Amino acid sequence: MSEFLPKEVREGLEQARLRDAKFVSRLRVHSGGEVFRILKMTDDGFTLDGEKGLRGFVEIYEGNRPISQCLIVRADSDGDEVRYIFKRRTPIRDRAALDFAEPDNKPAGLLSRH
Repeated sequence: MSEFLPKEVREGLEQARLRDAKFVSRLRVHSGGEVFRILKMTDDGFTLDGEKGLRGFVEIYEGNRPISQCLIVRADSDGDEVRYIFKRRTPIRDRAALDFAEPDNKPAGLLSRH
C-alpha cells in the first residue's frame, strides 16, 4: 500500500510514527549524564532516533526504575534510526542475591490462628 502513496505523504507518516514512538516509550538509555528515549527494544538491542554517538557502558531505565546495565556497540542505521546491540546485558535486581538454594515447596505466607 505504501508504494501507492506520494513520497511526501510517506515521509509525513514516517515522521508521525517516530514522534509518537518517542512519547509512548517509557524506556530510556542513561549514558554519562545524558538521557535518550528508546524507540524499539528487542532481546539483542535497541533503536534510538538520530546519531547519538553512544558506545560502551549504559544503563536502561523504565521510567525511574533501572532495569539493566549494558555494554553496547552501534550496529547499523536506517534513515533517522540507529540500532545498537548488546555485547553484555545484566538485569538489575530489586533484592540481594541469595547465597543458598530456596526449597521448591516453601510456604507462600503465614496464617495466624486468630
